[in-house]
Amino acid sequence: MFPSLHVQGIRYFSDEKADDGASKGSTRATENDAEKEEEISSDDTSYAKIEELEKQVKDLKDQLLRSLAEQENIRGIARRDVESARSYAVSSFAKSLLDTSDNLTRAMEAVPTEYRKDTEKHPVLATLYEGIQMTDTGLGKAFAKNGLKKFAEVGDKFDPNMHDALFEYPDPEKEVGTIGQVMKVGFTLNERVLRPAEVGVIKSP
Repeated sequence: MFPSLHVQGIRYFSDEKADDGASKGSTRATENDAEKEEEISSDDTSYAKIEELEKQVKDLKDQLLRSLAEQENIRGIARRDVESARSYAVSSFAKSLLDTSDNLTRAMEAVPTEYRKDTEKHPVLATLYEGIQMTDTGLGKAFAKNGLKKFAEVGDKFDPNMHDALFEYPDPEKEVGTIGQVMKVGFTLNERVLRPAEVGVIKSP
C-alpha cells in the first residue's frame, strides 16, 4: 500500500473572456466610428441638397422676375402703340377740320365790324355773323374737348417751334421779335404742335 498523496488542484485561467471583451469593445468603437462617419456623410449630403435647392429657388426667382419685367415691357409697348394709334386717328381727323375752322374765321372777318350787331339796319348780316360765330364757338369747344387748341395772337413772342414767319417788318409801336400779324392761327393737339401758325414778325427798323 502506498501512502495516499494529496495533490492540490491546479486552476487554469483562460484569456478567452478578456479577448472577447476587447474584441467587443473594438467592434463597438468601430461601429461608433462608422456611425459618426455616416452621420457626417449624411450631414454633408443634406447641406449639398440644401445648397442645390437654394440655387434652384434663386434661379426660379430670377426667371420669374425676368418674365414679369418682360411682360411689363410688352404691356408698356402695347399701351404706347394704342395711344399712338389713337393720337394719330384724332390728329388725322383734327387736321381735316382745321380748314373748316379757318373758313369760319374768314367768314366772320368778312362782315364789317359796324354791321355785326346792327340788327336794325343790317339784320341779315348781323344774324349771319351771329350764326357763324355760334358755329365757330361750338367747333372750338369740340376741339378743346379732344385736346385741340388754337394759338398765336398779336403781341406773342415769336417761337420758331410754333410759328412760321412769312415775313418781317418794322413797327416802332411794337416790340421787336413779337408777332405783328397773324395770317393763319396755329393748333396744338395734347400740347404738341399740330399746325404752326403763319405770322408776320416785328423786326428792328
